[in-house]
Amino acid sequence: MEKKEDLRVIKTKKSLYEGLLFLMKDKSFEEIKVSDICKVAYTNRSTFYDHFNDKYELLSSLIEDLEKELENKLNENVQLQTEKEYYMEMIALLLDHISEHIEIYSSIIKNNTNSIANDMFKNTLLKDVEKHIEKNQSFQENILIDIITIFYVSAVINVCISYIKDPYKYQKEDIVQYLNHLIPNNIYE
Repeated sequence: MEKKEDLRVIKTKKSLYEGLLFLMKDKSFEEIKVSDICKVAYTNRSTFYDHFNDKYELLSSLIEDLEKELENKLNENVQLQTEKEYYMEMIALLLDHISEHIEIYSSIIKNNTNSIANDMFKNTLLKDVEKHIEKNQSFQENILIDIITIFYVSAVINVCISYIKDPYKYQKEDIVQYLNHLIPNNIYE
């Protein structure tokens, strides 16, 4: 049986996440101190250290929570008729997830040159594609599936990062439509 987390712990973590994200809107992650996070989150430093060793562990925990949520969202992508349908649904689900958390991703990406969000997207999408490929063994063995997968996943991630940086430039539905034109019907052939 899975152990439920104490409501006070959940509230404290949420407050610290929000404090960090608030600060990341105007400062790079490297400029932020634990004391700054605690001040904005109305949390004592000792309470912070009860939950996290440092600000890096706090950010890592935040990203892990987002990653779990994205993984759950991607699990909604049921087996479809073609590889293109699978990819298009994956892209739509990813953009939905990003839209739901645009403030968080904007804070993480805006003033920060590190690639933590990019790495999380890449790892999560590659795991999902790998899982999908394992279920569907109809591919030709001589094709370099991993190269093709990395190519498309990287392209999608870069489009998503652009969307995060300027979410009002394009509608997510328009992005899905554009990508639908760019992705071939027979991806692995």
